[in-house]
Amino acid sequence: MRHLELLAPARDLECGKAAIDHGADAVYIGAKRFGARAAAGNSIDDIAELCRYAHGFGAKVYVTVNTIIYDEELDVTERLLSELEHAGADAVLVQDMALVGRTGRMALHASTQTDNRTIEKIRWLRNIGFDRVVLARELSVGEIAEIHNAVPDMELEVFVHGALCVSYSGLCYASQQCFGRSANRGECAQFCRLRFDLTDSEGRVVERGKHLLSLKDMNQSANIERLVEAGAVSFKIEGRLKDITYVKNVTAAYSLILDDIVRRHPDKYCRTSLGRCRYTFTPNLYKTFNRGFTTYFADGRCPDISSPDTPKAIGEFVGTVKELRGISFTVAGVASFANGDGICFINSNRELEGFRVNRVEGNRLFPLKMPLSLKPGLHLYRNNDREFEKLLSRPSAVRKIPIELSLNVTELGFSLCAGVYGGRSVTTEIETEHVEAASPQHDNIVRQLTKSGNTIYECADVTLPVGFSYFIPGSKLAQLRRITVEMLEKAYTSDIVRVSNAGIRHGVIPPEYSHPVMYNIANTEARQFYADCGMNGTVPAFELHSDGSVPLMQCRHCLRYTLGYCMKHGGRKPSWREPLWLSLPDGRRFRLEFDCHRCQMNVMSES
Repeated sequence: MRHLELLAPARDLECGKAAIDHGADAVYIGAKRFGARAAAGNSIDDIAELCRYAHGFGAKVYVTVNTIIYDEELDVTERLLSELEHAGADAVLVQDMALVGRTGRMALHASTQTDNRTIEKIRWLRNIGFDRVVLARELSVGEIAEIHNAVPDMELEVFVHGALCVSYSGLCYASQQCFGRSANRGECAQFCRLRFDLTDSEGRVVERGKHLLSLKDMNQSANIERLVEAGAVSFKIEGRLKDITYVKNVTAAYSLILDDIVRRHPDKYCRTSLGRCRYTFTPNLYKTFNRGFTTYFADGRCPDISSPDTPKAIGEFVGTVKELRGISFTVAGVASFANGDGICFINSNRELEGFRVNRVEGNRLFPLKMPLSLKPGLHLYRNNDREFEKLLSRPSAVRKIPIELSLNVTELGFSLCAGVYGGRSVTTEIETEHVEAASPQHDNIVRQLTKSGNTIYECADVTLPVGFSYFIPGSKLAQLRRITVEMLEKAYTSDIVRVSNAGIRHGVIPPEYSHPVMYNIANTEARQFYADCGMNGTVPAFELHSDGSVPLMQCRHCLRYTLGYCMKHGGRKPSWREPLWLSLPDGRRFRLEFDCHRCQMNVMSES
């Protein structure tokens, strides 16, 4: 039996609870410092509250402490880890090797920031004590299967939805180089979403004013079962900076997909947490923030992964412009609209343009301000669905854990056993007189025992002994039910079994990087860790010692391929002369280096 985990993001406590309510088996959240999303930090008290809430459903909480850490921060980081363990966190995601062996009873997960894309790297991480690895987003389903087959005792976590970084995670130094804001310190300035000119060695413009490094958003909803079969156990939704409506909608959508897989293969798979969700809405991935969707490299290299016209949200396709008439226009399509909807389109300059709907009359829309560039035939997209947002702004899901209750007669009174399907059970006994009932009591007892109130449980079945004929006062039944449910809840919240990491194994040499700076060593303890692993010649991280020879980005996304000029994949011969350069409007230039042997594009330091 394989346990499948849906892992949802939590910007804060409210988002974390919403993720659990909408079907997450685990959530990941940032602590007050040292998370790869510096703008999404949370207090220890909030993390502790989230742990209590999640553990009631058998769900887990993982905390991101996944930045590189400077020497003067090591002591405060160690105190933070101790506080997280005390708060009930189940695992910590880390990038800095100085934290290996410091997570106590919490499991140790290798953040995607540790650049996890090869069998050799995953095997090394397992050998030095990691329990789980978050794989690089760029891997195909086949490559994931190869890693699982080679390192079967390592838990594999894969991203399935959300924003994509164009560089392999942990190896992007562009934000630090250009803006003094390190992606490895949680302060990425999103260099990859900027507008560039692409020119050749003679200054000829190949592409002008395009978002050439900006990618669409990932959507692997059609590939989940394939990822399960490949060996992944955790399916991760990106979005620790996203709002609560995104978390609700996307979590619910993927939870239903996993439920369907489990329903069709009950002898092979199960979910890692408890409970059934009931929604007040129909999840739709196209109705929340997206830049258009791609399956990225799930099936190998494909051309349709970038979003060169805009880095902003496009949303769902809703039809085409049919007819313009004064201050309004009609839409050809089947979508319905509401006052306040946000509509956008790509204009003749290949730029995203949008407007707010002021009034709706059937398929005729009256914009708040009529766009001058709107023309018949243009494709329309809705990037803000007012009615859908209203639905999600209210309570939109209820999650309950089905339990079975069994009432029995004891020598001094009665006992009640409460059990979760496939899980734990508890038994409570009360002392009370055995009084023969004057009339049948079965229906009344069942009615009293199935009142779950505001608890997270709902009674799916009640059994009584054959021939049960006693009268039990309603107050006694309520007392017995309340105490039993409290005991069951306590069993799940106070006795969480954590997986501690296997401990450090020195002398295990890490895979080699072409540039030593890519190990991201930012403190003396990390340097000593690598030395103990047998690695010589360590150098400080890029943030401490800028190295102009190091690629600012290593990308599987390749502009030569995207533009149709990759000879390796059947493209046409280019007319330009290399090297190619990316140029910002302020004049800064970045040379592109095409490493065809690795099928990789490197963005080099500015000239």
